[in-house]
Amino acid sequence: MCVLLMRFGGSSPPKNVHVACALPSAVCENTHFDQWQTYKGIRSDSSYKELPTVSLTLMMRRQSLLATVYLFSCAAAQKVGTLVTEPVVGLTWTKHTSSTSYQTQAGKLVLDAEWRSTHLYPNGPICFGQGVWNYAYCPETNPPLCAQRCALEGADYYTTYGVSTSGYELQLRYVTQWSTYNVGSRVFLLSVQDNTKYEIWKPLNKEFTFSIDASNLPCGVKATVSFIEMDADGGKAKYPSNLAGAKYGTGYCDSKCPRIKWINGEANVKEWTRTDSADLNGFGHYGSCCGEVDLFEGNSLAASFSAHPCSLTGPTRCENDNCGGEYANPAAFFCDADGCDWNSYRLGNVTYYGKQQILDTNKKLTIVTRFITDDGTDNGNLVEIKRYYIQDGKVYPNAISVVPGLSPIPEYRSIENNYCDDQKAVFGETNHFQALGGMHAVGESLKRGVVLSFSILDDWEGHLQRLDGTWPVDWDPAAPGVVRGSCDPSSGDPEYTRLNYPNSGVRVSNIKFGPIGTTTNGQIPA
Repeated sequence: MCVLLMRFGGSSPPKNVHVACALPSAVCENTHFDQWQTYKGIRSDSSYKELPTVSLTLMMRRQSLLATVYLFSCAAAQKVGTLVTEPVVGLTWTKHTSSTSYQTQAGKLVLDAEWRSTHLYPNGPICFGQGVWNYAYCPETNPPLCAQRCALEGADYYTTYGVSTSGYELQLRYVTQWSTYNVGSRVFLLSVQDNTKYEIWKPLNKEFTFSIDASNLPCGVKATVSFIEMDADGGKAKYPSNLAGAKYGTGYCDSKCPRIKWINGEANVKEWTRTDSADLNGFGHYGSCCGEVDLFEGNSLAASFSAHPCSLTGPTRCENDNCGGEYANPAAFFCDADGCDWNSYRLGNVTYYGKQQILDTNKKLTIVTRFITDDGTDNGNLVEIKRYYIQDGKVYPNAISVVPGLSPIPEYRSIENNYCDDQKAVFGETNHFQALGGMHAVGESLKRGVVLSFSILDDWEGHLQRLDGTWPVDWDPAAPGVVRGSCDPSSGDPEYTRLNYPNSGVRVSNIKFGPIGTTTNGQIPA
């Protein structure tokens, strides 16, 4: 689609001018100039000279003439900006074939498109800012038009977003206030071979190991390391309107079906609602759903790992009940947002994880996650997600559950179908996990391939009580599974955490991936 801006020697043409051009009727076919004026107004007259020119024939009711018009955008697409050059942000990791043999991988990171500046192409005003869309360029009634007009910009990773790397280590800062004000970030690992695609991981019958320093993360702020079933190219091939692709961090989805700014190469501008007057974001009509495994979701007070099945294959746009939510029809859910989780505090083992606990979050912690299949092959069915920790040279198996009804003999120590069924029953929760396919569906998602994501976030809606406090807030704290961590029920308000803990952050390092038993130098045998 093209949006054409007309000028006739600086004078305005008569209102009964029609534009004859090869465009959809929604834009300019048989469009009177008084309607066209809205498009002309998107650029100041002085900036027209920066745009390329072409000659087209304009038909008037009583005469025809040749005129020069200015081509604003000839691609119906989510564009790439030219104001900030996208840098190369390296993160080294290792791919293992045995406990003593591995290859160093020169990985690269990319910032999620949701955080990127978006402005009128090529160098016009912002299209989104302070939690709201600029409806002059992104009309609610025409979401594709916003992507046609607006560009995703390159990123200054450290100064603007607080993202930095050094060799094998990634650091994410919570709040940055240097060049502009920013809260949190999310980055993905790009392919070693092709920086226009994400690195695709297939974890079945493999183990994934990394170290994390969460000592500086307070109540209400979390770091996550996740496998997410995103498209390898960020949806670029599937949605021709998306010209940015994985190189600019497009295509995010997860099991909560977030109602983010960009979905399927279009702006999610319909029914967009700002979260709060003090927030920098909001949510739209549509959601973006896909399967997810959270390898780590936590801070210095609490942590969990979890599996989230979906009834769909790959990223899918949802609306209404399909997106889930408190008041939606569970039968229509695409994904299990709650998932089957393992949080040692929630399972009654309150001294296992935290500051000066068995796993002391004042120190760096190495986390090992194994994806066990029924036949011990990469093509088998996922039956168990198993967890180990290493700290100060000592190996710790996952904590056991001590909640009555969730502590059989032998004890549960991992995520698997029986544990998930019992967990939902004991905690009084609807078993969406099994309804959406359980471990088998999670395994099929991992088998298709997933993207690795790192983030640091707060929670405007629930103040992160679901992770580190009391949730649901109106349930009896004495009931099994309601208390998730030691954070006070009144904690976690982003207005408070952003003001009092802006310098908090997380460090993730020493990422290793390979067959089971190969990433821990023999400390945890296969």
